[in-house]
Amino acid sequence: MNAEQMWNEFVTGNQIKETEYQYQSWAFGVDADELADLVLRGIKTGTASAYPLYEVENEALPKAGDYSIILDSKDEAVCIIKTTKVYIVPFREVREEHAGKEGEGDGSLEYWRKVHIEFFSQNMSEAGRLFDEDMPVVCEEFELVYRP
Repeated sequence: MNAEQMWNEFVTGNQIKETEYQYQSWAFGVDADELADLVLRGIKTGTASAYPLYEVENEALPKAGDYSIILDSKDEAVCIIKTTKVYIVPFREVREEHAGKEGEGDGSLEYWRKVHIEFFSQNMSEAGRLFDEDMPVVCEEFELVYRP
């Protein structure tokens, strides 16, 4: 199922006017299938992204109330999430609580920092920028609202 088909099922089943809400569709960065599965199992309820990349890509920041269709590695729709909270902090100030909500590895801040230093360093480099621990990070919390 593609994103548009899933969105149509969601709005029809929940009697939502399509014009009332919009959605974005995207896949999680490193391992789209594994991370989407964590969302489906209720383990992953948060994500983080590099704030400077929103400027580079001229993309709007997420906000509470936004809907996103999560895609797998084959660009097939897996589920729909709704953003419940967004805040921006320097990388070094991301807390253990947020790391746990991301649900990756052992859920620790130490694990989160290790994998995100690698991930953000690569993404920033590809955009011609450098990662440092003062870089602002967009922390997003969400809830699973639809699965086929």
